[in-house]
Amino acid sequence: MPPRSLVLFVKAPRFGSVKTRLGRDIGRYEAWLFYRETTALMLKRLARGPQWRTVLAVTPDEFADRAGFWPGHLPRIAQGPGDIGTRMARAFEAMPLGPTVLVGADIPTLTRDHVAQAFRLLRRSDLVFGPSTDGGFWLVGTRQTRLMRNVFRGVRWSSEHALADTLVNVGQRKVALLDPLTDIDTGAEYRAWKESG
Repeated sequence: MPPRSLVLFVKAPRFGSVKTRLGRDIGRYEAWLFYRETTALMLKRLARGPQWRTVLAVTPDEFADRAGFWPGHLPRIAQGPGDIGTRMARAFEAMPLGPTVLVGADIPTLTRDHVAQAFRLLRRSDLVFGPSTDGGFWLVGTRQTRLMRNVFRGVRWSSEHALADTLVNVGQRKVALLDPLTDIDTGAEYRAWKESG
């Protein structure tokens, strides 16, 4: 069986440079704290065990090599320049052949079960997406990394069209969908998440 890779897309948790849209609604400090705590939770929740190999895709690039931010045992790659689609495509290209799943580090309701389900769906599908309630997606995975060429071209990122645009690019490939989750990008989403917990 080919190796399975989980790519965790992370941003160095520097004050004022993470969750800036959320910070406009709830304050920069609270947004920064949310990102730091959620990233730590994702690392603890997803980056252990033999089921898959976890790789951190880091931005800004210089923080890929810095100790202190990330667990030392996890391999890290730089995301590189470009929009989020370009950077995700680059991360997929850097992985070995075989099933690969990519998730963000700012989805506090994401669990190991979600990732395991994505890998299970890739046994009979070419791609898998975890739709977000805002029209984007919180997870994208592929049975073979070479299938990701051109999937993210021309996508209207940070809009309600992001998943729909991506699915147009997928063409005739077989796609599976996970249950929707909420990205925490706005004050309303943040407050709803806090109240649900």
